[in-house]
Amino acid sequence: MSPNLSSKYPASSLWNPRVACAVTLTLVFLCGAVVGALAMNLGVHKGLHRAAFWTDAGKSLYLERLRKDLDLTPSQVEQMSTLLDDFNTYYRSVLSDGRQRIMQILNDNQRHKFEQILQQRKSE
Repeated sequence: MSPNLSSKYPASSLWNPRVACAVTLTLVFLCGAVVGALAMNLGVHKGLHRAAFWTDAGKSLYLERLRKDLDLTPSQVEQMSTLLDDFNTYYRSVLSDGRQRIMQILNDNQRHKFEQILQQRKSE
């Protein structure tokens, strides 16, 4: 250091371990945020947001993948499609029945809040 700086500021005031730690943690956090944002923009996360196989959109994607990966015959594709349709019907029935049963045990205020929670989940 130059003689001017060392005479104005003692060495202990130039190096504060707490400040250095806070700056390091902040830089690590910001680097992680930048890398995460880049990964999201590059499409690394696309596999996480696939349509579920019991939905109509997911069923066709899932069925096409099974057809290719398993080399299904047209007859097998038709049978698999029927099976997925049955599962879709069953799944929606379970969801509907479960919702009705939940509504039976809630009071009016709780039902209203529960509906809001369901609406929030749909918009996410």
